[in-house]
Amino acid sequence: MSKISDAAFKGVCDYFFRISGIRLTEGKRALVLSRLHRLSQDCGFPDLNEFIARLTRGQLGEDVAVAVVDRLTTNETYFFREPAHFADLRQRAQGHRAGEEFSVWSAASSTGEEAYSCAMLLADTLGKAPWRIWGTDLSTTVVAAARTGLYPVDRIENMPENYLKRYCLRGEGPYEGQMLIDRSLRQRVEFLGANLTQDLPQRLPMFDVIFLRNVLIYFEPPAKADIVRRVITRLKPDGLLYTGHAESLSGLDLPLQSIAPAIYRHD
Repeated sequence: MSKISDAAFKGVCDYFFRISGIRLTEGKRALVLSRLHRLSQDCGFPDLNEFIARLTRGQLGEDVAVAVVDRLTTNETYFFREPAHFADLRQRAQGHRAGEEFSVWSAASSTGEEAYSCAMLLADTLGKAPWRIWGTDLSTTVVAAARTGLYPVDRIENMPENYLKRYCLRGEGPYEGQMLIDRSLRQRVEFLGANLTQDLPQRLPMFDVIFLRNVLIYFEPPAKADIVRRVITRLKPDGLLYTGHAESLSGLDLPLQSIAPAIYRHD
């Protein structure tokens, strides 16, 4: 594997920051090297440093730029992560006014496990009452994967057994070792590409609950506050925002009230 020069590393970090708003630190050098080395080879550049030089000069085209974002975006997620949030979501849904659609946004949805976890819970809690889930992510690759609803079975560790039986189909033959989210749930979850540091898709409605978990840790306080302010423009008055437990919003002067660990109510 070729090495990455200091100049190339700085160049790709600055480039990625301009696109995503995420600042890669020196500690991510090995990640950048491993994730871009194969892409460089696939694009016909044995020398990674030359690949990065051409990338940052805008000489490789939009498709390669999208691929770089996909490779450098960390996407680690699983079903029913941080169970306290899902217990709170159930309580919130149970108290929702009958006849009105209950809507949830998974704002950094990655490959969709969080969004489908919400869908299973709402199907169980609200049944045929109106509800809908939206999921967005910066990476077009993970958005496409989320739409399929197809996952390795090793992702189900935290999934309630009754949900696994009711809402998932185990694969056979060529799909052995995989599971598919039931079509009835997939039809009520919509995934879109979105960059939270830029204008949000106009199609996004107002939401009762927004999950914004494990993404703010990658941003400095000014960018973090900017993202939260943008996201909560889609949060209904008295709606709830869930963040990651390692993410603090203190000192950001936001119209949010902390009501429980990593749970905020919109003023």
